[in-house]
Amino acid sequence: MIIYDLKCENNHIFEGWFNGKAAFEEQKKKGLVTCPLCGSLSIDIVPSSITVMGKGTRGLNKNDKDLSPVKALRIFNEYIDKTFEDVGSKFAEVALKIHLGEEDSRNIKGTTTKTEEDTLREEGIPFVKIPIPKFDS
Repeated sequence: MIIYDLKCENNHIFEGWFNGKAAFEEQKKKGLVTCPLCGSLSIDIVPSSITVMGKGTRGLNKNDKDLSPVKALRIFNEYIDKTFEDVGSKFAEVALKIHLGEEDSRNIKGTTTKTEEDTLREEGIPFVKIPIPKFDS
């Protein structure tokens, strides 16, 4: 199974799981791949900084088979930095505006207080708390 980052014509980014690129293309052709946010059928695969290595993956170095936890965290951190807008301490405010349709839907990251987290939960706004480590070099 391969996880692809997908994007619709309205720039909504989401992921899809397929047996390979041919399976994605076939499902797209049949109109089975739609944007979960707007329903668009105009979907394309976009480059991802994280790739799920499958059975047919080529170009692996022997050293890549033993991915250290530190390297995995670095890759994850880079992915978050590249694909999420940092809104800092305004996370709850921006998340609420996105939820209410006052701002465009997008990936955001930032910080919240316990009270802000409680408010987001009460409003039914999904979010995930992920501690992101800072690396020395």
